[in-house]
Order: sequence, then structure tokens, then C-alpha cells
Amino acid sequence: MPRYVIEREIPGAGKLTAQELKTISQASCGVLSKMGPQIQWVNSYVTDDKIYCVYNAPNEEMIREHAHLGGFPANSIKKVSAVIDPITAE
Repeated sequence: MPRYVIEREIPGAGKLTAQELKTISQASCGVLSKMGPQIQWVNSYVTDDKIYCVYNAPNEEMIREHAHLGGFPANSIKKVSAVIDPITAE
């Protein structure tokens, strides 16, 4: 299944409390459970003003639908073409 990186512009994201992040996570999981197993949230990285999310999904449209239903921004959606890490160098 294709993997996507979603950039979400959320001013002050890095200052969100643990409870606020939990609430956002619960909202996302609630939408995902209604959409079915075709779309999966892998993880997210919170920075000062953005959250970068990694999702598995059959297409970009499903990512956009999740964002719309959850009320989340999806400012940029990029399909991952390869993953590299230190083992790639061996």
C-alpha cells in the first residue's frame, strides 16, 4: 500500500499539551475507524508550527477525505517513493 507524508500547518503545534495532542489523536482515530482499514496512521512528528503525519492509504483522495472529516489541515500530501536509513549505506 502506498505511504504518504502529510504536512499540516498548525500554528503553535509545538506548544500543544499532552492532553491536546491526545484529543487530536483520538479525533483522528475516530475518523479512521469509520473509514475502514484501507487507511492507516503510522505516526506523526510535531514541530513548532507543523505536524508531519505518515499514513498508509490507497490514494491521496482518501488522505484528503480523512483531513476533511476530521477537520485537520492537509497543506501538502506527498507520496513516498523510497525510504532510506543508515542500513541503505551498507
